[in-house]
Amino acid sequence: MTCLLNYGMRCVALSTVLSLSALAQEFPSKPVKFILPVPPGAGTDTMARLIGERLQSATGQPVLIEHRAGAGGNLAAEAVYRASPDGYTLLFSGQATLVINKSLYGKINYDPEAFVPISLIASGLSVLTVNARVPANSLVQFIAYARANPGKLNYASSGSGTIPHLGAELFNTLAGLKIVHVPYKGMAPAFSDLLGGQVDMMFAGLSSALPQSREGKVRMLGIGNEKRTPAFPDLPAIAEVLPGFGAENWFGLVAPPGTPAAIANRVSGVIATAMKQNDVIARLATLGFDPIGSTPAELAVMMRQESDRWAKVIRSTGAKPE
Repeated sequence: MTCLLNYGMRCVALSTVLSLSALAQEFPSKPVKFILPVPPGAGTDTMARLIGERLQSATGQPVLIEHRAGAGGNLAAEAVYRASPDGYTLLFSGQATLVINKSLYGKINYDPEAFVPISLIASGLSVLTVNARVPANSLVQFIAYARANPGKLNYASSGSGTIPHLGAELFNTLAGLKIVHVPYKGMAPAFSDLLGGQVDMMFAGLSSALPQSREGKVRMLGIGNEKRTPAFPDLPAIAEVLPGFGAENWFGLVAPPGTPAAIANRVSGVIATAMKQNDVIARLATLGFDPIGSTPAELAVMMRQESDRWAKVIRSTGAKPE
């Protein structure tokens, strides 16, 4: 490449900028793969396929979905961490792999802070849900019942280090309760056992809890977000009863360390556009999520803040992987 500005390092800088610009314009030239740390069929899977369809429509290249469940999401994260930094292998994940596991596990084989952020895709409601046979019709009643029966109640989670796990541990700590953890491999089997009465409580997604609540099979007692949601004004935020509580679900997309910013910006731009489309907004609403579609820089800030917050929760609750 001929340098038109022959001023030492400025020539190199100009070459780099033009090369990265060309790289972003050419990307992708082959299929892109999303690696998910969950089994097929979960809400994460549905969301990833929805975003993949939009990326494929915008670029003309297929987006493949690969599931690598296990080890609290660490298997999927490590696979992406060690992948080529060319944008063709990306991690589509919730908080566990991105901000929680480094504090929860004694050792993990990747550095979540080294991932290249792409987009904070969506956030959703986390609802404290109990089996209909639990003798409590409100959050206050449930706390009183659990205090009177220490160790007799249990709660399900989709796995150690997930928001259903840590949110329940934070709930235990703030309310002075002893509700026993029963980890599952994914939300679907956990919620199935909540319906069946094998477990008493869990923090579930709104899309799972709402239909069953309307049929009287479960009760929704409070939301994990900081404030009430306008869609359910009578459902209290848990923080109203337990100040300092917060357990919001969110999902992000990141790339292997060293991935050029131009590629991250290219994918982020496609996602931001998709998050404004009415059919995407409607589909995410059925899953209980609000679309975001952030910039890479905004996701980076979110990851730092959430990493600090959950590290404090893990230290204060003594939560450990099981």
